[in-house]
Amino acid sequence: MLNDASNLEDRLTAALDAARTAGAILMKGLGEPHTVRTKSAATDLLTEIDLEAEETLLDILRTRFPEDGFLAEESGGRAGAEGTWIIDPLDGTTNFAHGIPFFSVSIAFADSSGVRLGVVFDPVRDELFQAALGQGALLNGQLIQVSETPDLNRSLLTTGFPYDVRTTEENNLENYAAFALRTQGVRRLGSAALDLAYVAAGRFDGYWELLSYPWDVAAGTLLVSEAGGTVSKTTDRELPRFVGSDGVSVLATNGRIHSAMLATLARREG
Repeated sequence: MLNDASNLEDRLTAALDAARTAGAILMKGLGEPHTVRTKSAATDLLTEIDLEAEETLLDILRTRFPEDGFLAEESGGRAGAEGTWIIDPLDGTTNFAHGIPFFSVSIAFADSSGVRLGVVFDPVRDELFQAALGQGALLNGQLIQVSETPDLNRSLLTTGFPYDVRTTEENNLENYAAFALRTQGVRRLGSAALDLAYVAAGRFDGYWELLSYPWDVAAGTLLVSEAGGTVSKTTDRELPRFVGSDGVSVLATNGRIHSAMLATLARREG
């Protein structure tokens, strides 16, 4: 566990630098032909840009903090003495592979006390979201906060679907329909990290997903919490735990609609 605030500040500076460097790689590759292959399912894509951006991120962070651990989407993980970097070099690969300009770089750092810092970078719009535990959330250096939307009826939500949506019973489609009938709308934009950053910035009022992975949501959930929102599992108010590469369910809201979203999810999942 980090005890020195300057150590956390050094890591935040490194994360910001790494995110911008990886973002430049993504922008260079946007719209270009790519080698695209599938991983666990037909909708789970990987490009050579994912691998290049991840290796660049790891090189930067390993050079500055050689004793830290890493959990990266493509290259797995290793334990570290003081904590673990949780990295997604390209969140929104399907969008990227199709030339759709909505994707992000996600970097978090966690120790035994939980996630301590998070950075989400949208290189297309040059929007850099950052948070450090207890210090609030920022967008391009300006404080952000969650929305004040008071009830579900007036809310705009966002969500995602699992890669095995074609075969799993937990495909989120019933939840999507239920919320579509109870809100002003539900969006599916294709980058969980940006979905959460948008909740933190008050653009969305809530986000849920039944199965996410730490590299997708660790940074974004800290952004929401530091912007004044509420984060829990989709089944109850227990906080999601980022343990290894295990999948987690996540509900993140402005706090005001959290109970109503939990109740709706309970009816659909029950």
